[in-house]
Amino acid sequence: MLPLHPKLVHLPIALAVVMPLILLGLGFAIRKLWLPQRAWFLALALQGILLGGGFAARWSGERDESRVEGRVPEAALEAHERAANLFLVGAGGVLALVAAGAFARRPGASRGLMGASFAGSLLVLGLGYRVGEAGGQLVYGQGGVAGPANPQSSPAPEPREPEEAREHEGREHR
Repeated sequence: MLPLHPKLVHLPIALAVVMPLILLGLGFAIRKLWLPQRAWFLALALQGILLGGGFAARWSGERDESRVEGRVPEAALEAHERAANLFLVGAGGVLALVAAGAFARRPGASRGLMGASFAGSLLVLGLGYRVGEAGGQLVYGQGGVAGPANPQSSPAPEPREPEEAREHEGREHR
């Protein structure tokens, strides 16, 4: 069975990239009265998906950890886990800010919470970058699973030209 972790990590990282833009856009549109205050619940839903996807990625990483233990440096694995935990803490904090902004009754408090949510989302973006970089080192870095120093990973075969491939096929079937 193929590892699940690489399939799950992309959603929370992608959301971490777009959430600052979404929060900024929604906050601006709400402030200009182009959208009602309840539109902020979209931000709440997306931030919840980001956090839920992050927890799913962490769960799958723990589940798939045995596949890479002994194949990658332990320090690199621990750095990735620490970065993932910080990412989840940051995403949870931003979720709390977004929720407070969604349920705030006073416009001044709501605007302040929207601004704090945006600032927090920039922090989560940075934390997401760190998680991705640490994960990339596990896969592609020196001593990584697919890195150049790993004898178990071999280069892909050279692609053949279409004419050479047809000639080769003809020789195999004779």
